[in-house]
Amino acid sequence: MSHKIEKLHGTKYCPNDEITITAGATEAIYSTIAAFVKEDDEVIIFTPAYDCYDPTIRLHGGKTIFVQLHTPDYSVDWEHVKKVVTHKTKMIIFNTPHNPTGSVWTQKDLKELEKLVKGSDIIVLSDEVYEHIIYDGVAHQSVCKYPDLAAQTMAVFSFGKTFHVTGWKMGYVVGPQALMKEFRKVHQFNVFSCNTPSQLAIAEYLEDENKYNELPNFYQEKRDLFLSAVAGSKFEPLSCQGTYFQLLSYKNICDEKDTDFAIRMTKEFGLASIPISVFYNSHLDEKVLRFCFAKGKETLERAGEILLRL
Repeated sequence: MSHKIEKLHGTKYCPNDEITITAGATEAIYSTIAAFVKEDDEVIIFTPAYDCYDPTIRLHGGKTIFVQLHTPDYSVDWEHVKKVVTHKTKMIIFNTPHNPTGSVWTQKDLKELEKLVKGSDIIVLSDEVYEHIIYDGVAHQSVCKYPDLAAQTMAVFSFGKTFHVTGWKMGYVVGPQALMKEFRKVHQFNVFSCNTPSQLAIAEYLEDENKYNELPNFYQEKRDLFLSAVAGSKFEPLSCQGTYFQLLSYKNICDEKDTDFAIRMTKEFGLASIPISVFYNSHLDEKVLRFCFAKGKETLERAGEILLRL
């Protein structure tokens, strides 16, 4: 992994002291929060957000500060972020490519974050599990590309997402030695270690760089097929430059709550989706559903046929 990160992003991490294999990315996220967040610490997250962040923060006595991304592109208002940073801010968590929206942070975003935390004791938790699932020629902006930012960041990655083996629960986290030392104090008593056969299999698979460098084309073909299948429907696709999720707005179809509409589509039409409101602390309902296109061609075409009828 040290070689891979250095080649892709230009930063070298010591395999022994700065990289830890974890029982999936979610364990890495949990253990990072557990290692650093204490009672009354504030943690900034961006909503809609992956649903493991807030519960873990609260479990360890922290206070979640929610910063809402701006639709329709789910961009960051950095002036607002600056205003919510206080002397209690312990951590900032961000996710790119972003689940659930499929948006991607830009070089400008990373530079803004770098300026914001520079000279502070704020720890950054960078969730980059979809690093290789990115489209339209867009480059993934890893914290590992920014040495000053990387110096105070724990970055989380997922073998499961990259190699289509999510059930194996195998991920890894990288960070400076001082932070990694604290992380391992939690990790060692949380899962102790990860199974050896899976590690050996993944290590061998990693030797072929094409296995992950060709992923963008693999998934973009599926995304484009799904978009083509829903073209002409009353659903409005939102921009998706990363992850294997596509957001569709149904505001031109009905005013039904997104949770109710998602349930009705599943029961009446046999098509499952996730309402975006469940990823907001405020349960903001903007009539948007998330569809997973990590499926076979026939499934995607069938989904398109169903959506065209609505």
